[in-house]
Amino acid sequence: MIDALQLEGFGILSDIDVAATMKARLDVNFWPHRILGACNPAIAHQALLAEDKVGTMLPFNVVVQDAGDASVEIAAIDPVASMSAIDNPRLKAAAQDVRQELKNVVAAL
Repeated sequence: MIDALQLEGFGILSDIDVAATMKARLDVNFWPHRILGACNPAIAHQALLAEDKVGTMLPFNVVVQDAGDASVEIAAIDPVASMSAIDNPRLKAAAQDVRQELKNVVAAL
C-alpha cells in the first residue's frame, strides 16, 4: 500500500496502528487497522498557496484494514468532497488531482 502511494507521489506523514493503540491504551483487542496520513507535497504546496488554512484538512487519510477472509479493505477520503466547503477554484483543481491519484493507487492494488 505504501509503495503504491509513493508511486503516485505521496509521502506518508503518519502511520497509526489502531489495533496496537487500542491494546496499549484500552487493553482491548481490535482487528488489524491502520490509518495512513498521505500527502503529495507538490499538490499540497499548490493547495496551501490557493488557500492558506487548508492545512487543517491535510494530510488525507487512507485506511487499510482487515476485511476478514484474508482480504484487506482500503478506504480513502474523497478530497473533492472534503474541500467542497471552501469556494476556491484553484483548491478544487488541486483536490481533483489528488482524487485521481488516490483512484490510481486503489486501481493499482
